[in-house]
Amino acid sequence: MTKQKGFSLIELLIVVAIILIIAAIAIPNLLKSRMAANESSAVGSIRTINTGEVTYSSACPSVGFSASLNELNTGATCAGGTGIIDNILGQDPATKSGYTFNYTPGTKVGTVLFTYTVTGLPASVGTTGQRGFFSDQTGVIRYTLDGSAPTNAASALQ
Repeated sequence: MTKQKGFSLIELLIVVAIILIIAAIAIPNLLKSRMAANESSAVGSIRTINTGEVTYSSACPSVGFSASLNELNTGATCAGGTGIIDNILGQDPATKSGYTFNYTPGTKVGTVLFTYTVTGLPASVGTTGQRGFFSDQTGVIRYTLDGSAPTNAASALQ
């Protein structure tokens, strides 16, 4: 009698079953980690926009805040605004790391823009992110837990 080398079908099925069990445990945690990373990136992007607006208004005091996110990248209205934020955030609306950022300038007083708002909303609630973010000229970043558009009345990040 010759002895054959290799694995039996039962042994292979057991290994496949163990791999599927491990995958069933790991994949939800991976998705939650990705959502948390996207949310952190969204907060960082809103901070970048807030800092860019302060820089822009300091460099262009006769203009105040920018009229669009694109202005913070191109500096079309004021040369001091050139290259403050990158090309990705410099689009209206900007999409980065599963979030869409919308910038709304406030009303002008004379020729100077004193207010603005920016929101960051998940492109797909529950997949790319869970929370929605908001900020304005105060620099305070606010959020909602359900991915809806926050306002000034929403909870502030600590």
